[in-house]
Amino acid sequence: MKLGAVIITMGNRPEELRALLDSVAGQDGDRIEAVVVGNGAPVPDVPAGVRTVELPENLGIPGGRNVGIEAFGPSGADVDALLFLDDDGLLPLKDTAELCRQAFEADPGLGIISFRIADPDTGVTQRRHVPRLRASDPMRSSRVTTFLGGANAVRTKVIAEVGPLPGQFFYAHEETDLAWRALDAGWMIDYRADMVLNHPTTAPSRHAVYHRMVARNRVWLARRNLPAPLVPVYLGVWLLLTLLRKPSGPALKAWFGGFREGWSTPCGTRRPMKWRTVWRLTRLGRPPVI
Repeated sequence: MKLGAVIITMGNRPEELRALLDSVAGQDGDRIEAVVVGNGAPVPDVPAGVRTVELPENLGIPGGRNVGIEAFGPSGADVDALLFLDDDGLLPLKDTAELCRQAFEADPGLGIISFRIADPDTGVTQRRHVPRLRASDPMRSSRVTTFLGGANAVRTKVIAEVGPLPGQFFYAHEETDLAWRALDAGWMIDYRADMVLNHPTTAPSRHAVYHRMVARNRVWLARRNLPAPLVPVYLGVWLLLTLLRKPSGPALKAWFGGFREGWSTPCGTRRPMKWRTVWRLTRLGRPPVI
């Protein structure tokens, strides 16, 4: 299988970006062609052979990654699968790409692989980085219903069949949107604990837009993908969970602002998943109401 790698950057992590690219180049097996997308910023110096694309404005995480996909031809057709990697991450093991090839070749129905993210100093995997409800054991690989945006591999046939990431999301939940569409088309998603991306431990709330976009995109996600009876159930559950977490006053205000925005603004094309996909998600341990 021919692999490519898409990395988006704001140009503010040149040393980390270089280390990541070196770790991609050092993977066992055939060479992986890498494309670095400057998302509204110049791309720092990169090793010879790495392609770059500089965008005049920040298109957000999904928008930037979609540009990287198209750098490999329509829907990434020049390669069989694409690695999507955060620019401050690192592949510490040399066999990760080869494991991806083996996994895709062994299972024609496997569409997406989610890597395990581990802190480079402690080796700890944050609970939120295990894409399933039963997340207490990050060392257990399993079938899952979503994936981690900056540490994954996607078969390009999936993108060609169900479309790219939802660019209008800008940040948050774009992976779940793609995952649900892929699952509805019959593809499977695996979480693999043996495929590791080192990444410093962070909190998602470090982004100023976090609370607003998480709420807005949650509504868009439901409106775009869920059967009508499940939309109020799904959003009601997440409203309750948000209140139980007792966010600060400003955070809660931003969240409700995003929630209203999700209802009052266009969410893109609505393609509700089949009821058999709802049952499939349920059997995989995460019914689409949470």
